[in-house]
Amino acid sequence: MERGDKKAIVLGATGLVGRLLTLNLLEDERYSEVRILTRNPFGLKHSRLTETRADLLALQDFKAVFKGDVVFCCVGTTKAKTPDEKDYRAIDYGIPVEASRLCKENEIPTLIVVSALGANPGSPFFYNRIKGEMETAVLQSGVPHIYVLQPSLIGGSRDETRRGERMAQRIMHFLDPLWVGPMRKYRMIDAADIADAMIYLSDHPQEIPRIPSDQILRLAEARKLEIQDNPIRNDRN
Repeated sequence: MERGDKKAIVLGATGLVGRLLTLNLLEDERYSEVRILTRNPFGLKHSRLTETRADLLALQDFKAVFKGDVVFCCVGTTKAKTPDEKDYRAIDYGIPVEASRLCKENEIPTLIVVSALGANPGSPFFYNRIKGEMETAVLQSGVPHIYVLQPSLIGGSRDETRRGERMAQRIMHFLDPLWVGPMRKYRMIDAADIADAMIYLSDHPQEIPRIPSDQILRLAEARKLEIQDNPIRNDRN
């Protein structure tokens, strides 16, 4: 694969998935620029990394720099971190929806968003309902290529402490072997696999916009094979 001139925007680059995604994009020679919009410093200097300090809750203020070929939205919070439901909605619903609006206005053809397994606008559970409402709004935005990833519990090492998540991960390690066949989508998925799947999606259009957890893993495996066949795409190996 030849070197390219693609430009990516990453929202949520300092989070677990977003950081891995950003690092992988910087290793991918198809991308000439990776722009991250973040409130906190990323902590890395790179010739192809452009860091814009931004309040993502006021994303519309950064329309002038919101330009590229693909936007990756890895933004999300938790009930423990954001107990107020209004604030929670502003993050998990407001940021991805505003990103989709800016993609449409700035003619960015591809938007890839991390949601969650179980997202449903009709759910009685607040978390699942907000994710479902977000998915519906984003998919109706008119951006040509939109993919919504629906991972199960995400595994990986975070900088921040999330005790409830760590406990859930321990439980899932025991339960994962029980999820077989159609239930495989409930298995815990590694953050690195989500990042790989997002990059694969940016180059390989899919017919179905919602990508459940088991399909995320298949896309991640496809990207790993692609890297083996085309080392220039990524120098991790």
